[in-house]
Amino acid sequence: MSLLKKRRYSGKNKLSNETMFKGARLITAAEPKDPVSEQFRTLRTNIDFISVARGQIKTLLVSSALPSEGKSTITSNLAVSYAQQGKKVLLVDADLRRPTVSVTFGLTKNASGLTNYLVDPDKKNCAIIHRTTIEHLDVIPSGPIPPNPAELLGSSRMTDLMTQLRVHYDIVIFDVPPFLMVTDAQVLTNRVDGVALVVNGGKTNKGDLQRTNELLKIAEVPLLGFIYNKKNRTKKKSTGYDYGYGYGYGYVEVKSK
Repeated sequence: MSLLKKRRYSGKNKLSNETMFKGARLITAAEPKDPVSEQFRTLRTNIDFISVARGQIKTLLVSSALPSEGKSTITSNLAVSYAQQGKKVLLVDADLRRPTVSVTFGLTKNASGLTNYLVDPDKKNCAIIHRTTIEHLDVIPSGPIPPNPAELLGSSRMTDLMTQLRVHYDIVIFDVPPFLMVTDAQVLTNRVDGVALVVNGGKTNKGDLQRTNELLKIAEVPLLGFIYNKKNRTKKKSTGYDYGYGYGYGYVEVKSK
């Protein structure tokens, strides 16, 4: 049992809901020459450099300490950045509580996803992998939200799926729930090559970061570093906060341990 008491992952946060219902903004696809897109390429390069020292990173888990720190937006844009490099990329929505990949990439509401595969022994992995409009990038959406996400992610069928996927892709990126909310992310950490933790410059406090770091140390997680995310929002007079192109980052970078 975790030494940390899990907080309720209720999904009542306004900013978190916005990404869940409208999807993440894919600035790397919409505006590849934007300075923010360049920061995602820098993030990609930093991860590649770390892999030289630690060994090839084919499976990467991205999470955060708390909700609404920007992990899903960063994960999606990082996946696009790798695909733009010409690598064969798979983005897996393993946040089975608050999924975003399906709406971000315009999949149908009833598209088969991860939970369909995990609960149906006859379901093949090819049935849950969906192509996107971005060349070289495939995705696996979450599928229907289950009552037992941690148990499904910790199953042997999930382990088998991860083993299969790493054979067919250059990199597989997993978007998972925050570490301090639920145990979902923890059950996957010992099955991936590396973990990157998103830190929101305007939200994450020192205590939350320390508790998360302690949790990662206890679990002996292969932590690659921290992605510092400083989000700026522009305010529109008529509609409040602008979600589309008014949503951006001050900067994004990885800091090694």
